[in-house]
Amino acid sequence: MQQPPRIRLDLPAQAYAAIYALSDIHGCHRALLEAEKYIIEDAARIPGRKLLMHLGDYVDRGPRSSEVLQHLCEPPPDGFDRYCLLGNHDDAFLKFLDDPRANGGWLDFGAGPTLASYGIDMTYLLREEGRSVEELGEAVRAAMPPAHIELLRSLPVAVTVDSIVFVHAGLRPGIALAEQTDEDLIWIREPFLSEGPRLPLLVIHGHTPVSRPSFVDGRIGIDTAVSMGGYLTVLKIAGGRPTILATVPADP
Repeated sequence: MQQPPRIRLDLPAQAYAAIYALSDIHGCHRALLEAEKYIIEDAARIPGRKLLMHLGDYVDRGPRSSEVLQHLCEPPPDGFDRYCLLGNHDDAFLKFLDDPRANGGWLDFGAGPTLASYGIDMTYLLREEGRSVEELGEAVRAAMPPAHIELLRSLPVAVTVDSIVFVHAGLRPGIALAEQTDEDLIWIREPFLSEGPRLPLLVIHGHTPVSRPSFVDGRIGIDTAVSMGGYLTVLKIAGGRPTILATVPADP
C-alpha cells in the first residue's frame, strides 16, 4: 500500500514557555515514564504552556513497544501540547502491517520484541506452525488495538518552531525543508551528520545512536541508545537555550 506524504507542522514559538524533546524510545516504557516525571517536575516551575516532542522510533528492540504506543495514545500531561514524529522503525512496522509480503524485512529489524509485546511469538508461528508472512501480518493486526495503528498512520515527519526543526533523522544539507522527502527526514545519516543542515536552522534529531548528546554544526542529536544499554536523554529548550534536563537509564 502506497502511503501518502506525511504532514509537516509549523507551531508558533510564542505559544510555549519551554520545549522538551526525547527520541528513540524503542519499547523502553519504564524509561519513558521516568523521563516524563522529570519533565513534569521541571515544567511545574515554569509558567505557561509547554511543548513535548517525541522524535520517533517508539517500537522494536525494547520489551514494551505496545505499552509505549498506548501511552502516546493517551492525553499528554496537563499544561502540555504533545507531538510525536514518525521514526524509521515506526514506518517499517506500519508498512509491514499494510503489506507483510512486500515488507517482511521488518522481521529482521528488531521486530521480535515488538510482536512479543502484543503476545505474538514470531519464531513459533513461522517455524513451528509454518504460518506464512501474510498470516503473521493478520495475527499482528488482530492483536493490536486499532488506536495504535491509527497513531502510527497519523505521525508527522517534521515540526518547526521558529528556527528550530524537529525531525527523526535529519535533513539533506542545504536543501529547503519543503523539498526534503519523507525518506530523508526519517532515514538520513550522511552527509547530514558531517555537514549539519547548512540552513539557518537548528535541527533536533535522533536516529543515530551516540554515547552522549551531540551539539554540533547546527544540529543536536539526542538518541543515546536506551534500548541498547544506553539511556534516554531529555532535551530542554527554554529562553532560546538548549540544555540536557535528564538522562534516564535503560529498562532492566
